[in-house]
Amino acid sequence: MKISLTLLLALLLPAIAAATPAPAAPAAPGTSTATGMTGQPPILAAKSYLLFDHTTRQILLEHNSHERMAPASLTKLMAAYLTFDALRQNKLTLNQAVTPSSYAVRSERSESRLFLDRNKTVTVNELLHGLIVISANDATRALAETIALNEAAFAELMNREAQRLGMNDTHFA
Repeated sequence: MKISLTLLLALLLPAIAAATPAPAAPAAPGTSTATGMTGQPPILAAKSYLLFDHTTRQILLEHNSHERMAPASLTKLMAAYLTFDALRQNKLTLNQAVTPSSYAVRSERSESRLFLDRNKTVTVNELLHGLIVISANDATRALAETIALNEAAFAELMNREAQRLGMNDTHFA
């Protein structure tokens, strides 16, 4: 859980740090928004975002948070989250050998990949590094098949976990 939260923060902090405050009229002395900032919230270079304080269970900042969009890296974050969960539950080990299927190693020219070979075993640890460091689709597919036997079943696991986490507007296919 700590590793997945750290990963999430590592992906979000650069976007937050790059935010430029919107021009705003000065706030009255002693006033603040729900985010703890005075004036207007920052303008982020994102179509939608949501910042949630898990401790207080409050949404601190959001913009178009219910708009449906292609999940992009959210898919990889959920795949990493479920992999860490499987490791925590001892369903996987980091040193566990995995032989990727021909489906897992298939690729399109432009996608990010680890260049896995279906005739060569790799460890869960290597696949996890490929998933997190280079967002490798072949590594993600191999982990999905290792955890749930196939990509469709893994998508169903991701959807159940998203619902459990309250991500009601999220659907993986």
